[in-house]
Amino acid sequence: MHNQVSKMMEFVARCAEPDKLRQIAKNAEAGGEPSLALAARLRLYEVLPAEKPGTLEHAVWQSIYALEDVLKQERGKTILLARTRQKIARHGEVRCVADLVTGPPSDGFQMLLDRDMLDLSFEAVALKFPDKFEQTTLDAARSRLDAVGYSA
Repeated sequence: MHNQVSKMMEFVARCAEPDKLRQIAKNAEAGGEPSLALAARLRLYEVLPAEKPGTLEHAVWQSIYALEDVLKQERGKTILLARTRQKIARHGEVRCVADLVTGPPSDGFQMLLDRDMLDLSFEAVALKFPDKFEQTTLDAARSRLDAVGYSA
């Protein structure tokens, strides 16, 4: 069984098809393979954004897709982060991240913390792109992450 999981992990790392990744995650959860399910979901969040990988915009959309997927898992139906999406449409990714990071901790931050996925939080995104944000935003992001014992 371990050999099969290893082969699936290798497949997941190369797969760029969202439907296949969703199915692998679902099957892995049903089969008691949480590490494979998590790997498939994380890869899904990597391939979903239309923005260029390695950009701030890609990282922001990875975070949004991750949170929307977590909400779907919890509530059994598709939940879009409508206010976040609207704010990005109006003001762009940088301002949206800055506003959320400098405000009170969001439900999304807690959800990602609970799932050991803080590297997808807007706080971690801000720290990955320090040249895009003001120092107050970076300080707020670092402070919030430090408070929960996360080191970026």
